[in-house]
Amino acid sequence: MRIRRFKLFPALIASAMLMTGLGACTLASAGNDGAPLPDPTVDAALPQGDQVAVLAGGCFWGLQDVFEHVKGVKKVWAGYSGGDARTADYDRVSDGDTGHAESVKIVYDPTKVSYGQLLKVYFSVATDPTQLNRQGPDAGTQYRGVIFYGNDDQKRIATAYIAQLSAAHAFADPIVTQVVPLKGFYPAESYHQDYAKRHPDEPYIVINDAPKVVHLKQQFPTLYQPDREVVSVTLH
Repeated sequence: MRIRRFKLFPALIASAMLMTGLGACTLASAGNDGAPLPDPTVDAALPQGDQVAVLAGGCFWGLQDVFEHVKGVKKVWAGYSGGDARTADYDRVSDGDTGHAESVKIVYDPTKVSYGQLLKVYFSVATDPTQLNRQGPDAGTQYRGVIFYGNDDQKRIATAYIAQLSAAHAFADPIVTQVVPLKGFYPAESYHQDYAKRHPDEPYIVINDAPKVVHLKQQFPTLYQPDREVVSVTLH
């Protein structure tokens, strides 16, 4: 049973998480010397129209909240990627044997934020790329770090940036984030969408997810937006 599923005695749970360190926000923003991550040396040429990125790395509540605060992002859905449509529901994915990872689908305006910049945010504040099949208090293959590329450009940019960070020894431990082709994205149940925004006082959110948004604002002041723009975007 995952920590965030507990509903009883939330204050006691929060205290226990803090004492054990399980709830500490795992930040990937600093290398061995605490320096910010470098900009990607390989990025996309300016494409036409809105673009889509699908990323996984820990609980999708936090991922969605982070990217909804990035300028140029129009819409973010929480969902599942990596497995089949028939197993794309929360209870099945929670078993850890479906091949799915909790993911987010990001629709963004490439004239305002590039794919490479999204990956820098991803590695800097949204996930710790050195944790294998887990993020913070959440363990299992459904929490693995994955960049699901939708085309050759995204694959090229993602693999180049991981190679760049590895060569620079940006992290003390090896990067274990996977780069795999996107086969499908399946939206999560409605009660998972914008969960962090709708439950800001829940201990799991306070301890694990809210600090990521704070660090986004600190590290990316020109990309940070207090509230995501309200736009109508159809999931397809």
